[in-house]
Amino acid sequence: MYTLYFAPGTCALASHIALADSGLPYEVKRLNFAEGEQRSEAYLKINPKGRVPALVTDKGVLSETVAILAFIAQAAPLAKLAPLDDPFLFARMQAFNAYLSSTVHVAHAHGRRGTRWADEPSSHADMLRKVPQTMGECFRLIEDDFLAGPYVLGEQYSVADPYLFTIAGWLEGDKVDIAAFPRVQAHYERMKARPAVQKALAEEKAA
Repeated sequence: MYTLYFAPGTCALASHIALADSGLPYEVKRLNFAEGEQRSEAYLKINPKGRVPALVTDKGVLSETVAILAFIAQAAPLAKLAPLDDPFLFARMQAFNAYLSSTVHVAHAHGRRGTRWADEPSSHADMLRKVPQTMGECFRLIEDDFLAGPYVLGEQYSVADPYLFTIAGWLEGDKVDIAAFPRVQAHYERMKARPAVQKALAEEKAA
């Protein structure tokens, strides 16, 4: 049994969807960020970073979405959540996921977690104003160059797809119109119809 720690509205949704797709046994535990549960002594023993997701396995705890998604895909090979037999295509998937993690998520976080980078309120306001531009630029690149077909890798579904779905879901809050990216929007709607996505969303609501 795997245990995924999550908070609503975070990137942990990508790992949750992947688990729902995988067929692996799992449970989810919700952290209340408003009450600071992610910084509690109990949770910091699980993930000293104080962030989500964290996946508890029989070998230890994994953090970071890119690592967790690759682990789930490899732990459930029959689910075909990654091109495990094609090193180049697997690396392409990892490159896309790394871009979402290191660039797109960071652009989004500048609007909500500005205190990570600056102390002055004027700096926070400046970062917030910049978010629609930076997120728009990131998704223009995804739209024009990275989204290979109906799914991130083309015809083959992979764990990159729930990750893209999760972050695309932040665009409205970042004041970016997803309709400006028709291929991303079609991907988002396609993902919403998947049973694993609906299962994960329902479990997060119920947790």
